[in-house]
Amino acid sequence: MKVTLDQARTAIAATFAKGADMGLNPLSAVVLDAGGHVIAFERQDGAAPGRFAIAQGKAFGAVMLGMPGSAQMARAEQQAYFMGAVNGVFGGQVVPVPGGILIKEEGVVIGALGVTGDTSDNDSEAGMAGLASAGLNGVA
Repeated sequence: MKVTLDQARTAIAATFAKGADMGLNPLSAVVLDAGGHVIAFERQDGAAPGRFAIAQGKAFGAVMLGMPGSAQMARAEQQAYFMGAVNGVFGGQVVPVPGGILIKEEGVVIGALGVTGDTSDNDSEAGMAGLASAGLNGVA
């Protein structure tokens, strides 16, 4: 069970299409494997160049903690010290907000999609549509 390059590219393209349908700002999206390594990344024209780090941080936190960005944000609000410690452990790479979406198959984490460029909730909505288009199961 793994996310293929074709699935990752399809998910990103469909995420961008959903973002356009929603009238969102230019998006950036990355798909990571279960080990937190980049499978694919794209940044739409007009998206800020620093968006890679944000997208990667959203996806990395989801994969490494086994929880989507929405759950990480809730945890940060309830136990800021925990998320602060986690971010320290991972060298500041975790961005604990919506838009970090787990990819699961048969209950097993096989990767994550990180989306950034608009509000976190909109990023997450576009990403979930992108994963569904690629035949992948997202947990936002």
